Amino acid sequence: MANQQLFQSIRGILLPAADARNHEGAPAYGFGPKHRLAQYAATGCLNGTYYASAGVQLDTLLELCREVDPRFIAQTAIYCREQGYMKDTPALLAAVLTTRGQEYLPAVFERVVRNGKMLRNFVQILRSGAVGRKSLGSRPKRWVQGWLNQASEKDLLNAAVGNMPSLADVVKMVHPKPAESWREAFFAWLMGKPYDEAALPSITRAFEAWKRDPTGTVPEVPFQMLTALNLDSAQWAAIARQGGWQMVRMNLNTFQRHGVFEIDGMAEAVAAKLRDAQAIAKAKVFPYQLLAASQAAGKAVPQEIREALQDALEIALANVPAIDGRVVVCPDVSGSMRSPVTGQRGSATTAVRCIDVAALVSAALLRKNRDTRVLPFENGVVNVELNPRDSVVTNAQKLAAIGGGGTNCSAPLARLNKDKAKADLVVFVSDNESWVDATRRGATATLKEWEVFRKRNPKAKLVCVDVQPYGTTQAAEREDILNVGGFSDDVFRIIAAFAAGQLGPDHWVGAIEAIEL
Repeated sequence: MANQQLFQSIRGILLPAADARNHEGAPAYGFGPKHRLAQYAATGCLNGTYYASAGVQLDTLLELCREVDPRFIAQTAIYCREQGYMKDTPALLAAVLTTRGQEYLPAVFERVVRNGKMLRNFVQILRSGAVGRKSLGSRPKRWVQGWLNQASEKDLLNAAVGNMPSLADVVKMVHPKPAESWREAFFAWLMGKPYDEAALPSITRAFEAWKRDPTGTVPEVPFQMLTALNLDSAQWAAIARQGGWQMVRMNLNTFQRHGVFEIDGMAEAVAAKLRDAQAIAKAKVFPYQLLAASQAAGKAVPQEIREALQDALEIALANVPAIDGRVVVCPDVSGSMRSPVTGQRGSATTAVRCIDVAALVSAALLRKNRDTRVLPFENGVVNVELNPRDSVVTNAQKLAAIGGGGTNCSAPLARLNKDKAKADLVVFVSDNESWVDATRRGATATLKEWEVFRKRNPKAKLVCVDVQPYGTTQAAEREDILNVGGFSDDVFRIIAAFAAGQLGPDHWVGAIEAIEL
């Protein structure tokens, strides 16, 4: 008799065989160059991750840029900045276009380099030689000059915070020729050259006067320019009132230490700012950043502020889809998911881990689709009880507190098949480095289990959300399978569009290619 184990079933024989290896050496499916570039740009922060160093990520991104056409590089840069809220990778892609695809640089520069931080990123990358040049060149120089000569005083002051390069360094590099006297005086002041104080713009002039006599109204400069000075509680309260949304979110404990919330009405004023829907949208905040802020707020921070952070998180998750039918979400809670979501950055490394993002996505889908089944997995499925009536923060914290083993992406599907479960949409949130279920030949275990699931649920769809840039998946993309990378709220929009049958055959790559230049 023939080998019964070898020939026990023809199930999976028509499935595509794994064509790559992941970082654990297990079988996987490799993405094409366009999808890999999009994934690296949407999830890579050019910092070391669990499996790949910052240098490896940079080399991979540059190699992928050589494999795709400049138009797609431009579209990816815009997508990752406007929808993915990324900073470093869009600046890198814009820098790449200075050497290949300069015809797209004006459109990309205008939409990617929207503030001083992005301007300094762009200049730093060019000057580093990473993209094959160490000088700006005439055309990029003109665009940098244009930004400097058009930016408002507030934008210039915000850009003046930070180094490597500083805004003064940038001005020295490109020698802008301002048309206004105030801008000329500002650039001289910025570079430490002689200037006419009377010609300075109003805020900068007020700042210089305030440094000589730090009483009265605090000037509306970035708070980093004030922190070295001896401020009282009322002055710190003024900083909180006039500060930008992101700055306030990131400095709640600082305000508490300086007595801001002890001043009548300040807790209410800060809470109102934090839950301002327009300010949240303008700040392009990651939902996970609000989760982090909620977790980081010290016990002394007033409860009203804590509640406002939870309200802000709910607002930031407005794109979470309400999906017809039954939904299953599978967060990866394995050991590798405990690495920082934006990579290792020394003392600046975020406390938010990949597992926190996976937990947040799961809790958000549960909140909007209350019949959602949540199946966390590591070596196998981990049982956890969640209440859809609880806040997103509460359920995310429950999920993030479990796990830590190996990675077995097929485990949730195997559980669903064992239970003969019905579902219309299954969402994985993972780094896709599955190895516990490694197969010796043919398709991955995940794709095999999905095929079994699809026989019982022929209209079901599978979404694999990548949170790290590793270039492989456990489920090859096809009509019923979407692979999407990123951790902004735009991921929910993509999921909703896919579930509703609104994405084209190229799915996520197609959505990026639809961006008009």
